[in-house]
Amino acid sequence: MYFDSPGAINTKDTIDLALKVAVERNIKYLVVASSTGETAKLIGNANNINVICVTSVNGSVEPGKSRVPQEVRSELTDLGIKVLTTTHVLSGAERGISRTFGGAYPVEIIAHSLRMLSNGTKVCVEVSIMALDAGLIPYGEPIIAIGGTSKGADTAVIITPSHASSIFETKIHEIICKPSRY
Repeated sequence: MYFDSPGAINTKDTIDLALKVAVERNIKYLVVASSTGETAKLIGNANNINVICVTSVNGSVEPGKSRVPQEVRSELTDLGIKVLTTTHVLSGAERGISRTFGGAYPVEIIAHSLRMLSNGTKVCVEVSIMALDAGLIPYGEPIIAIGGTSKGADTAVIITPSHASSIFETKIHEIICKPSRY
C-alpha cells in the first residue's frame, strides 16, 4: 500500500494493515514507534501479538524529561504493551559529535540512506533494533515494525532486526505500507 502523503493521516490504516498482516503471517511481535505513546494506544490490546512501544529518548524535547507522561505509560502497560525508552540507535551519541564538530558520521549516513525509502522506514529499522537490543523481541525472528514521519504512523515493514553491533545483518523482508511521497 502506498499512501499519497506522509504523516498522521495514515495512522489508522497503517495500524490496521500491520495487524492484518501479523495475523495472516502468524507474526507474534509488533514494535511501534510512538514518541508520546498515543500511536501505541491506538493499537490497544492486540490478541496474541506482543506489542512493544518504543518512545522518544528522554531529553528529546527538554533535558531530563520524558515526552510520555506516567499516566500514558500506565495506560499502555495496562493494555499489555511494553514500553521502551532508550537511546536512539541511529543517532544517539553520534548526533552530539556531529553537532559539536560538524561533519557526517557512519551511523548518521545509515539513517539518511534509509530515509531515501522514507523516514518511516528509517524509524522501523531503528526501533526494531532498539527493541532487540533491550531483549523485548526474539533474535532471528521476523517481526512487524511501525514508524512514521513526524507525528503518527505511515510505514510498516516485516523485518528481522539484528543487534546494533551487527546492524548490517538486519533484513527488511517486505514493506507493508509507506508514503509514496515524503
